[in-house]
Amino acid sequence: MSFDNLCKLLSEKYPTNFASWVLKTPQTNVEVLKTELSIEPIRADSVTFLQLQGRILHLEFQTQWRSKPPLPLRMLDYWVRLYRLYRLPITQVVVLLLPPPETEVIETRFTLENTDHQYQVIRLWEENSELFLHDPALLPLAPLTATNEPQTLLQQVIQQVNELEEEKRAEISAYAQIVAGLKYEKDLVKRLFREGMMRESVIYQDIIREGREEGEQRERSLILRQLTRRVGELPQPWRDRVNSLSLEQLENLGEALLDFQGMEDLETWWRTLEEN
Repeated sequence: MSFDNLCKLLSEKYPTNFASWVLKTPQTNVEVLKTELSIEPIRADSVTFLQLQGRILHLEFQTQWRSKPPLPLRMLDYWVRLYRLYRLPITQVVVLLLPPPETEVIETRFTLENTDHQYQVIRLWEENSELFLHDPALLPLAPLTATNEPQTLLQQVIQQVNELEEEKRAEISAYAQIVAGLKYEKDLVKRLFREGMMRESVIYQDIIREGREEGEQRERSLILRQLTRRVGELPQPWRDRVNSLSLEQLENLGEALLDFQGMEDLETWWRTLEEN
């Protein structure tokens, strides 16, 4: 799936979320319209009808600014075809996913003699990531938003994906990984998402918990063996006492028993523990 097609899919699947984002105001009653325009067929990326405003919203998603024909001319062409078809006011927004080379100028209008057509441009790399992280519909675009710590942002995306409802999680995760591939090494994306999803799985948590329990049990057994060498065979009540210690107390006992000479030292250590 190409990046443009993925963005088209998201904007058609969640038209209200995308309209609210690009227009900076909450939108309701948004209707998805056909994207194939009249005359020689061309297809826009996303066309929706803002019913309460009686307005068409046209979105174009671009990974690169340079295109043939040039993007300003294409936006004019789209506008003419949309207006001919719907006879309604039109808001046009180009969503630029990646920054272009410094030598390229991002234009927001087409001008030639008496023709002056304007549209908006959203630079995704300048957008605040918070909005995207907390909206599942926009979450797949979050890896490309503004950040000084790209890998940290990617890990935040993974965390938010893990908090989604189970039926949405796999789908949004797949979309986010595709988009992240525009900016990050694909092996890094796959590894971080795989590790992040594993950490949230019940099976993985059980494995970690069992590993910790086994490690703690091994430490208790080691302490009991060392105590036996220092003070002799421990009566069962004393073995039960040692097994009741917390991990921190067990570690303290492990250090103290190095100086034990007999059972009296263990009894003294225990009295001190109870007094504290």
